[in-house]
Amino acid sequence: QVQLVESGGGLVQPGGSLRLSCAASGFSFSTYKMGWYRQAPGNQRELVATITASGSTYDADSVKGRFTISRDNAKNTIYLQMNSLKPEDTAVYYCKAFWPWLATGAYWGQGTQVTVSS
Repeated sequence: QVQLVESGGGLVQPGGSLRLSCAASGFSFSTYKMGWYRQAPGNQRELVATITASGSTYDADSVKGRFTISRDNAKNTIYLQMNSLKPEDTAVYYCKAFWPWLATGAYWGQGTQVTVSS
């Protein structure tokens, strides 16, 4: 079955770094646009970054210059390198695979918690 499994979350101090991974299986990973979203308590889920099948990236203004999305098609994995972390980055981070045949469709992972606190 289709699986998106996030890992790498945890507790980190402000200014620190963390690298999230999302391991994908059960679909043609290399042909899918992928993304990272996050949701903090009491907030709506928001886009963090996306990466297309060809490697083009988009970053939300809130993380631009601090976070980097990347993909390794040989490993069916996407990454989110998070640097200069701030308390407002605290959220559950979700991996998303955009369905190429339906603009509004997607696969979602279960999420991984990132907590930025001193």
